[in-house]
Amino acid sequence: MSLAPLGAAAAGAPVPALRPGVVTRRRPARRTAASFGWGAVAALLAAAFAFPVYWMVNTSLLPTNLVSGPELHLWPDELTWRNYDTAMFGQVRSPFVPALGNSLQVTFLVLVASMVLAFFASLALTRFRFRGRKAFVLSILVIQMVPGEAMMISVFQLVDSWQLLNTVIALGMVYLAGVLPFTIWTLRGFVNGVPVELEEAAMIDGCSRPRAFWKVTFPLLAPGLVSTGVFAFLQAWNEFMMALIIMTRPESMTLPVWLRTFQQATKATDWGALMAGSVLVAIPVVVFFLIVQGRMTGGLVSGAVKG
Repeated sequence: MSLAPLGAAAAGAPVPALRPGVVTRRRPARRTAASFGWGAVAALLAAAFAFPVYWMVNTSLLPTNLVSGPELHLWPDELTWRNYDTAMFGQVRSPFVPALGNSLQVTFLVLVASMVLAFFASLALTRFRFRGRKAFVLSILVIQMVPGEAMMISVFQLVDSWQLLNTVIALGMVYLAGVLPFTIWTLRGFVNGVPVELEEAAMIDGCSRPRAFWKVTFPLLAPGLVSTGVFAFLQAWNEFMMALIIMTRPESMTLPVWLRTFQQATKATDWGALMAGSVLVAIPVVVFFLIVQGRMTGGLVSGAVKG
């Protein structure tokens, strides 16, 4: 029995034969054009965001006379590494290696301490009910509204009274106090999004409460820990004002303050060396993102399914 449409059969028009199991679908031309347009817009935005980074790297590889010259160089046609040598081993400004060590120490201290403290604080706020819980949550929101620049004088006086100026411990504590409110608030949302019934189901299967938490709940919190860790890392690595007023000695500078020494009042700015220093400051951030970017989206459902 023929299954051709009645209109086609009545008109006597030939009906194209379709192979069994093959479905032909034509994408509307309007939808294809819209997808191409949005893709072009995304490519332009990506190029606009990436161009300053490319220009920084390009300038760092050009000789000083070409950087300051009137001609525009879109690529390093005269490649040189002298700017990096000047930035790292130049005798005019503070040395690079001590500043790198100070930044790494402060960032590592803030990253580890903020993750541990924020993790347990978010668990306490989400899994337990205690007196003053709502007031603590409200205080976190209020603290985030206070700008750090408003507390610079009081922070300096406090650190000076403790005789901790030009120490990594003092700068780490100041950074930790500024990072903790946001990390606690963010992790609280991640912990609150994990149903407590998962732990209860694991406890019914024979797990203790600590084991149920570490085997079931903790893997689900990995993306939240990575996301808040990225925020803590960036805040500690890029902060400038507090490091400027607390780390006053040249050997105690962090990398953002070290970059400031490239600009001098009595001399012209060496832009090639400044761009080379900026690239050196950005390299650890890129490496850190390459390490954690796979974990930011992974582990969303790991531990929730029993295989």
